Order: sequence, then structure tokens, then C-alpha cells
Amino acid sequence: MEAKSVAVGVEGMTCSSCAQSIEQHLGKMNGIHSIQVSLEDKNAVIIYDSKLQTPVTLQEAICDMGFDATLADSSPQPVLPDTIFLSLPAQSALTPRQICATLLSHKGILDVKLSSDQRTAVVTFIPSITNGRHIPQMVPGADLSISVPEVTPGTWEDSSWSQASSAVLRLKVDGMTCHSCTSTIEGKLGKLQGVQRIRVSLDNKEAVVVYQPPLITAEEIKQQIEAAGFTAAFKKQPRPLKLSGIDLERLKNAQPRSSEASQRENSSGTGSKTVVFRVEGMHCNSCVLNIQSSVSALPAVTSVVVSLENQSATINYHPSLISIEKLRKAVESVSPERFRVSLPEEHENLALFPTLASPLKSHPASKEPSQPLTQVVVINIEGMTCSSCVQSIEGVLSQKAGVKSVHVSLPNGTGTIEYDPLQTSPEDLRSSIEDMGFDASFPAKAELPVAKAQPCPEAQLDSHKPEAPSKVPPAHPGRQESKTISKCYVQVTGMTCASCVANIERNLRQEDGIHSILVALMAGKAEVRYNPAVIHPAAIAELIRELGFGATVMENCGEGDGILELVVRGMTCASCVHKIESTLMKTNGVLYCSVALATNKAHIKYDPEAIGPRDVIQVIKDLGFTTSLVKKDRSASHLDHKQEIRQWKRSFVVSLVFCIPVMGLMIYMMVMDSQLSHAHAHHNMSSEEMEALHSSMALEYQLLPGLSVMNFLSFLLCVPVQVFGGWHFYIQASRALRHNTANMDVLVVLATSIAFLYSFIILLVAMAERAKVNPVTFFDTPPMLFVFISLGRWLEHVAKGYTKSISAAEVIIRFAFQASITVLCIACPCSLGLATPTAVMVGTGVGAQNGILIKGGEPLEMAHKVKVVVFDKTGTITHGTPEVMQVKFLVEGTLLPRHKMLAIVGTAESSSEHPLGAAITKYCKKELNSETLGTCTDFQVVPGCGISCKVTNIEALLYRKNRMVEEKNVKNVTLVKIEENADESVQSPLIIDAELPTTVTSQKYSVLIGNREWMTRNGLVVRSEVDKAMMEHERRGRTAVLAAVDGVLCGLIAIADTVKPEAELAVYTLKSMGLEVVLMTGDNSKTARSIASQVGITKVFAEVLPSHKVAKVKQLQDEGKRVAMVGDGINDSPALAMASVGIAIGTGTDVAIEAADVVLIRDDLMDVVASIDLSRKTVKRIRINFVFALIYNLIGVPIAAGVFLPIGLVLQPWMGSAAMAASSVSVVLSSLLLKMYQKPSSEKLELRARGQLRHRSPSEISVHVGLEESGAGSPKLSLMDRIITYSRASINSLLSDRRSVNSVVLSEPDKHSLLVGDLGEDDDTAL
Repeated sequence: MEAKSVAVGVEGMTCSSCAQSIEQHLGKMNGIHSIQVSLEDKNAVIIYDSKLQTPVTLQEAICDMGFDATLADSSPQPVLPDTIFLSLPAQSALTPRQICATLLSHKGILDVKLSSDQRTAVVTFIPSITNGRHIPQMVPGADLSISVPEVTPGTWEDSSWSQASSAVLRLKVDGMTCHSCTSTIEGKLGKLQGVQRIRVSLDNKEAVVVYQPPLITAEEIKQQIEAAGFTAAFKKQPRPLKLSGIDLERLKNAQPRSSEASQRENSSGTGSKTVVFRVEGMHCNSCVLNIQSSVSALPAVTSVVVSLENQSATINYHPSLISIEKLRKAVESVSPERFRVSLPEEHENLALFPTLASPLKSHPASKEPSQPLTQVVVINIEGMTCSSCVQSIEGVLSQKAGVKSVHVSLPNGTGTIEYDPLQTSPEDLRSSIEDMGFDASFPAKAELPVAKAQPCPEAQLDSHKPEAPSKVPPAHPGRQESKTISKCYVQVTGMTCASCVANIERNLRQEDGIHSILVALMAGKAEVRYNPAVIHPAAIAELIRELGFGATVMENCGEGDGILELVVRGMTCASCVHKIESTLMKTNGVLYCSVALATNKAHIKYDPEAIGPRDVIQVIKDLGFTTSLVKKDRSASHLDHKQEIRQWKRSFVVSLVFCIPVMGLMIYMMVMDSQLSHAHAHHNMSSEEMEALHSSMALEYQLLPGLSVMNFLSFLLCVPVQVFGGWHFYIQASRALRHNTANMDVLVVLATSIAFLYSFIILLVAMAERAKVNPVTFFDTPPMLFVFISLGRWLEHVAKGYTKSISAAEVIIRFAFQASITVLCIACPCSLGLATPTAVMVGTGVGAQNGILIKGGEPLEMAHKVKVVVFDKTGTITHGTPEVMQVKFLVEGTLLPRHKMLAIVGTAESSSEHPLGAAITKYCKKELNSETLGTCTDFQVVPGCGISCKVTNIEALLYRKNRMVEEKNVKNVTLVKIEENADESVQSPLIIDAELPTTVTSQKYSVLIGNREWMTRNGLVVRSEVDKAMMEHERRGRTAVLAAVDGVLCGLIAIADTVKPEAELAVYTLKSMGLEVVLMTGDNSKTARSIASQVGITKVFAEVLPSHKVAKVKQLQDEGKRVAMVGDGINDSPALAMASVGIAIGTGTDVAIEAADVVLIRDDLMDVVASIDLSRKTVKRIRINFVFALIYNLIGVPIAAGVFLPIGLVLQPWMGSAAMAASSVSVVLSSLLLKMYQKPSSEKLELRARGQLRHRSPSEISVHVGLEESGAGSPKLSLMDRIITYSRASINSLLSDRRSVNSVVLSEPDKHSLLVGDLGEDDDTAL
């Protein structure tokens, strides 16, 4: 072997995973000693065997993985090897040949040669890969030899110990159809001993095999290929070998040692026994050598003789050292572990097995002459394309429990299976074949069971055999295993037929950790269920790549289970949409289907267990449409109509080129007919004179009797239009008719074909009758019709791309026929199907340009019906970033100093996610001049009420603070105002606290922070002066929060949130649009009233819990009002989903944005006005579109039908075609006018509202508390009624609080938390 090094440039690597993939893939190739891939240098340095690989093959291997590989230097550099001598141990469990194989299996070992006495081995290796000192460790008992063993003359050819030569065999292989065939041949030959390398080319139909002729012959290789179901022939005979002395010595050691075995048998004495096993699965002499060398190494075996012809193995052994069962297992475990070993059928062999006599006697079944009957079934198999399919089916079925034999016939398309009915059934076998991707069915006449008698001794021996371990996962895994099963998806490339699918599924099912695998040929995807503790997705992909296919693990693929997005091409009108939707909804397994004509997109929800994506796609294709999956990118490729635009533009140009001459001829004839009519009326010409004058016209000259120049030219101009201009119409119409449907294309084809065929037939009749008067034809109709319709289709797709002498009886018949054609042309409702989708598509696009994201057409159409707009307060009307305005202490400083209370409250609120809690924590940290606070435990929050927790570890913080303050006592309540100057850090002289002792002990404080109700529920009494202070803050629009420590009410904190500057103008504008504006908040009524007075809202719902917001929206809807909800928080998301139109602020939470129908990208309340205004403009445009769509039909159909014929008003067919096209063009142009929409500007609205904006007085505002209907100042209830209502609520609350005091506080959910649930919502008052 000669090792060389080459550097290959690699482009396309993006991460270390790419480098690892290249190293793993090339590292498994024959002849690769070392490979190092550098992501930074973008190259791969490879050390390889020059006899097995070339730089070009290495470059191709990297390119086959999807990377760009280039050879930096075409001439590789030689790698200098090194050589050491190993002394082999005299007594070893491994034979010298096995030692050589062990050494050669390590990377960096180039060659191993043995001396004639089998005591010394010369190892050639690459020093840069393998350290020479580590080589003896690879063979137990081996040592480095200091001197070179003596060379006996004639034993070795030279001192270099040249290695045994290999031969190259080229065979022509016929019958391969796909890559699965090549994988089958390579896998089958690669397992044979003596085959060093094999490469099969599907394109060249050639197999190149590098092998060792002493171990396997070329004829055996050819037989193995033919045994796989292919036809093989030698293209070139292999070159003769030149063997050295050491080669001959190695071959002698590999031969069956029959003489040595006989000597061991003779020396063993009478204590040995001989047993004959039947061995199935041997293919060549390599299998024979494997079994002989492995089994003869056992200490209890004296001789082994294996016969390939008889498929048997005769073993002489010591029964006292080993049993027959262990011998059988030893043969089965020989590589490649696929031999099937059983005892012979002869009865006399039973005398040789004394160890089995007892089990035989104990079985009463041994008296019976045979086993129960086996059965044979014949199954029809469709879908097989090659011999590889046959091999796949036979391989999978032969591994099923109970299957005795399988024979599949490719010409007959059948499979004959012998099976045990106690272990499997015909239906199970048929299902297994269908799972491989083939169609399987039973023949019309079922096969009768065939008795297969088995001799008694073998049956009893088989009954005592332990079951061979199977790698196929059980059909019903245990509960513990099912919990660890994971699923991954692998993108598979290179599959061409069902045999490839079966090949992948069969091989992967045999791997450890693989629970199940399902491969989709059309999607090129494999769904694998596996045990993550045994195998991982990357290893699964590598197993598929080893089979000859490309494999890549797909990330996040499972997220789309049950949802399918398709691009549907070929739809022309609403009838196509209805046909697809109705057909899919009737299909079993389809749960939901929505098809959009404007975007050519179909959204489908389905049950993956009942139907798959391929079935859905096939249903749509069966309807005559083309469909494909939506690409996972943001390029919106499904909205690309370039192909349709080119198609209809070409059709329009072709039709127009031939239509213009037809129009010229028609106008000329109309003018001439008008002059003739004038001459007949004023000059009193007779009919004969009129016919003579008419015949004298140039276009009425007859080329043949009955064939005028006019009709001839019209026919010549009509045929190209009918063929080329109407090609796409005829294709679509034929598809529709083939699937028993009718669409616009059917009407167009019907009109043009009838006009053309009628004109052509009547022209042939006139020529046959040699008529002197030229017949009236309608060859002008198809060109006119195709021109206008193709123009409409072209413009339609362009618009979509931006976000289609005669008797009296003959006269009557002709007119009726003409009128019917015209009515058919003008009556198509194509424009009706465009009226709404085009306007909605343009409207949503305009909204996105103006910062308003509208999720579909339904919210856009629903917004114009809104009568009530409900605003959330915090974060919507206000900025949502509150600040502490004032802190009032309610206890004496000697009991609870100021900084101690701030430390406790700040620590408690540090675990809160509510904006008010964050404001309190921020204030406390600032006052205490510390970024760290104490420890908060047992934290619980009740939305709409407050929080409770335990606070510890604040002593260190207080100790540092006490050193900075002076000791003073305060007996009265101290009010601390927040200074605006943040730079001043002067402490209040009214605060005192004692110095902590040297030993600081941690104390735990029980903390309650919340509103009045929260304190009352926890047994605390809010004094009247405290309540008055809170009411004063609430009157000024602030939120007043109470704090209690260890059951004592100790502080009042006032927090305020400022109103957005545009809120007042937005509320005024909405009211001027005729909408009712409502404020709904969880804050107290006084704060809500103050905020409402600032923005001009007169109706307020205050102290509303998060769960009650949904009820309020539902209550408004029950009154018959369409409600729009505007919010930004998590607690607003249920109300946003319940509202008729949910509008979320773009700066709000993700949950609110997901639940809303409309998202305002900018945090501007004026966009609420713009969204409703845009909806009204869009609906108005839709109504205008319906007018344009119907006006042509309402006016044109009566005229085309001949209603106004008495007054001379009649339409020609081409006029009907023009009117139909004009209706579609009008609708599209009308929708495009929406692009000129501009949302109302704040400046113009302010000018309009100048002098009318004012704050509302408290008496003008109606406040409703909680879920009650009447609020403060409401005229619905009298004073006495309100007193009774509030008293009743207070009594109920008191009784509830007394019951809660006796129980464990906050250990279980109370009545309020049960209403709210475990939602961590940031309510307006929850801290």
C-alpha cells in the first residue's frame, strides 16, 4: 500500500456540523486513513491509499454531499510510512490471521505481514496518525521485536515483504433501475470475505470489484450478483496474481484445517462427540472459512468441517465442556451473524445428544408424528419495478414471526408465502407488503391451506430453542419504553421508486433504538420514532446515508402536523374555489379547508392518522388543478403570477394579431351593408338588383361556389386563434369536464366552439349545394371573444401579482342562435368572484403600509360594523409605566422605621411582574440607595386584589442604612414626598431606628400589599382617615395601594400613570364617527373616573377582574352591539379574542398580539381610528365592485336576449365578450383605487376638533363597578337602592372574610382566585 496526502478545497460549509459530516462520511470510505476538515481554511487534508482512492474520487465524494469541492493541487504528496516488528504471543485467544485483521482495523495501519513461523509480524504504519508505541497495545501479549526475524531462502520473495496482490474485476450488470439496486449489490458483495472494495454504477450498468482471488473467485462474485436477482457478465477477465512467499503462507493458514482437525479428533479419545448442523445462509468459501476459523478456536472443539454444497457443519467436541446449544449459538454468532443453524432431520443423530434426552422424554408431543399444518397463501403485488423490489419484499417478510418461506415472482406480480397460522395471518402479511409502498390484494379464489409435516424430533428440539433476539421492535412496546419514544423527521433524497422506500424502512427497523419508520416517497421525508437513550437523529440520518441516499435532519418539522398549505394553480372563478372546498370537505380525514382565489392558496387542516398530504394533493389534482406545497420562506412565491401573466399575454397577443384583420373586414362589411340598405330605401331597388350589387363587392366574390372571399379570409384568420389563442381555455375546460364540473372556461369554449363549428358546417353545406348567395357565418366571434377574455385574464393576474337570400324561418333561427351565443358570453359571473377578494387583498396591503396589520379579510369587513369601542387603561390609554408619587406611613417610627418599611415593601414587590409592583421596587431601591434587597418567599398573587409573601434577610441592608441616619422618634404619621431632584440624597430627619447589635439575627415578616378589598379579606380594618386619603389620591387619578406588615397596616403608596397625548383626540374622533367609547379597567373607580375625564370618556367599567372583562364584552354583544376591544396586556387577551374585532397595541405582550385580529405596529391610538376608517372604505369599495360586476349583466343580458329587438337594439357576440371582459377589468381597477387611501392625519383632526375638546366633569361620567350594571351617578338606581346594594355586598364580603380568616390564608384558592384561575396576568391593580 502506498499512502498519499491531498488537500481539497471545500466551499459551502456553514458550521462545525458540516465539517464533522464530511469527516464522518469520508472516514467510512475504503482506503481513507485520516481526514481533517478546517472550517476556517475551507479545505480538507486527506491521507488515503492510492490503490483504493484517487483525488478525483475524493472530490466527487465531497461534491455528492452537497458541497463544492476543488483540488488545490492535482499531484498528491506521498506520505512516508514507518515499520515496526511485533513478537506475537505463543498462546493467544486470537489466531494470527485475526491478529492481522485486528491491527488493520485501526486507522493509520497500512499493512501487516506474518513470518512463516507465525511468530513475528511486520507492521507498516503512518507515524502522523498512529504512534508506534501504541501498536503493541492493540494485540494483547505482543511485544516490540528488537531484531528482524531470519529470512529463510525461498520463503519470502524479498526483504520488503511485499503484500498479496489484489485483482480488479469488471462486470456488466443488467436489471438495475434505481439507486436501491446499486445499494443492494454493494451491500451484498461488501459483506463477502475477500472483497476489498466495490463500486456499482447505475448509469454505466457496471460493477467494479477489488478482491483477493485466493479467498474468493470471480465466478462466486458473479453468482452472488445473480442471486440478488440481476444478470451479470464479465466485461474483462481479472489479471493473474503474482503471489509472494508470505502471501502463500497466509493463504495456507486460511485453508480449512481438516487434517489438523482429524488429528485433534484422534487424540481426543473416546470422550468426544460429533454433531452435524444444518447451516443456512452460506454463500461462498468466505463463509466456510469464517465458520471454521471461529468455531475451531473454541477450547472444547477438536475439529470443524463445513460443507458449502451440503449446507452443513460437522463438529467434533467434548460434551463435558460445551453443549450442543452453545455450539449452535457459536455458529450463529459468526460474522455477519446471519447464519441460520438447526439440527438435522435424521433420527439417528438423536443418539449423539445425550444432554437432550431428558427434555425429549418429558414432552408428550414427541409421540406425535408431525407438527400442526402450515398454510400457503398467494398475494397479488402491484408496483414492483425491478429485482430489487423482489429482494426487498422477500427480505422483510422472511423476518416476520411465523413466516416459513417467501417466493416473489416479478413477471407474475405475485408472492407465495408459507406461514404458521398460529403466529400470523394472510391479512397481516398483506398489510406488511402495503406498508412497504406496494399494492397488495388477495386473488379472487383463495388458496387452500397446505399441510407441511415436520419430523417429530426436530419439532421438539426447536421447541426447546430460545428465541433468537430480534432487532425488529415489538408491535406493542411496554409502557416504560413508550414514554421514552421520540420522533424526528429526515429529508431523504435519491429515492426513485417504492423499492427505495422499502430498502430504507427494512434496514432501519433492524437498528437498535429504532421503534418505527415511515418513508414518504413523494415528500422525500422519513418519519422515525426512536429511543433517544439509544440513538439520536444525526445517527439515523447517517444510517440512511450509508444506504446510498442523501439524508438531512429536518428541524421543527413536527410543528406542522395536521396543517397543510398548498399553492393551487388553474383556478379561474369562484366556481373553482367552491369545487375544491366542497370536494375536500367530503374527503375522510379533512377537517377544514379554505381556498383563496386571489392568492392561489389553500389552507387545509387534516387528521394525519386518517389521511396524508399526498392524498390531499392527489384529490386536488384529480379535480384538474395543479398544486404544490408552499415554500418555507418569506418570498411569497405562491403570489407569483409571472407564468400566468406570460401565458395570458401570449394568448392575448396571438388573438389580437388575427383579430384586427377580422375587425377590419367586419367594419368594412357593416359599412357596405349600411350603404346597400340606404340605396334600397331611397332608390327602390328590387331584390334581384340588390343581390347583383351585393355580389359585385370584392369581399363577396366567390372563389368557389358557396365560398366567398370574406368567409375564406375569416376562416383563415379564425383557425389560428381557435387553436393557439384558445389553447389554454380548451385545456382548462377539458379538465373541468373530465371531472364533471363546469367553470368559466367551459362557457368560453362552448361559445367559441359552437360559433366556429356552426360557421364551418354551414360553409361546407353552402359549398356542397353550390349556393349562389354567400351564407352568413360567425367566424368573427372566436377572435373577438378570445381577445377580450384573454385581456381580462391578463389584467386579472397582473392585479393579483401586486398583492382576468334567406327565408324568414332561417332568419329567426339564426338570430336565436346568435342571441344564445351572446348571452353565454355576457352571463359569466367572473367579476362577481373578484369583487370581494381583490378589494380585501388591496385593503390589507394598504393597512400594512400604514402600520396596521390586519389578519385576514374577516376582521377588515367586520370593523365597519363596530358600534362600541372598549379601551383598556394601563398601557393603552396611559403609557403603562407608573411611578410612585407619594408614600404615607400609618404607624409610628418607633414601631416601624421608614427605611425598614421601604426595605420590606421593596423586597416583597421585587417578585411581582405587574407595572405597579415594578414601580414600588424601583422607588425603594432608589430611596435605600441599594440595588439589592432582601429575600422574598411564599410569594402569591391574587389578580385584581394584591399579593402576600414572607420577607427575610433585610437586616444587613438596615444595618448599612442605620449608620447614615440620626436617631429621632416620630409618634405621628409621617408623610414623605418624593423630591424631583434625583441628585439630592439628604435623609429625612424624622426617621429613627436603633443600631443593630453585633450579632445580626434574621427575622421573617409577613407582608400584605393591595387594595382595600385585599386588606379586608385578610382581616385588616382600613380606618376612615386612611380611606379618605386614598379617595383623594384616586380623585386625582392615582392608584392608592395599602401595605401591611405582620398584620399591621403600616403604609399607603400613591402611584400614577400619565395619559398618552393622542388619547383625547382619538376618543373624540371615534365619537364623531358615531361610535360609543367605553373605558374598562381593573383599577379603582376614582382613578378610572379621573383618567376618563381627561380623555373625554363618559362610560367607565372599573374594578373589573381579568375574567370579568370577557363577561363585559359578552354583555355588550348580547345587547346586539358589535364590540371592538383595544388592549395590550396578557389579561386583555381573552377579551380581545371574545370581541368582534380585537385590536392589540404593537408594543404589548405576545399573547395579546396573537389573540387580536388587528395589530397596531406603532403605539399610536390614532391608528384605531385609521383601522375602522379603512374598513369602512374597503366595504364601500366592495359594494362599488358589485355594482360594476352586475351592471353589465343586468343591462347586457336583456339586450343580448333580444328584449329590445323591436326598437333595433341588439348585441353581437363579440360585444357580449367585450362587456364580460370589461366587467372584470372594471372590478380590478376599482379595487386598485384603494391604493390611494390615506389615513386621517392628526393635524386635520385637531383643526376640525378645535374648541370642542374639553375635560369631562365627574358628574358627566358614569362609572360601573365590577360586573354591576349601574355605577356611581347612574340614574337607573335610586339612592336607597344603591345603599341596599352596597350594604349587601359589604355583608357578603365580611362573611366571606370571616370564613377565610379561620382557614389557612392563601394555602388554597379562594372564591376570587377560582374565578380568575392560575393566569399570571398583569392586571391593572395586581402587584
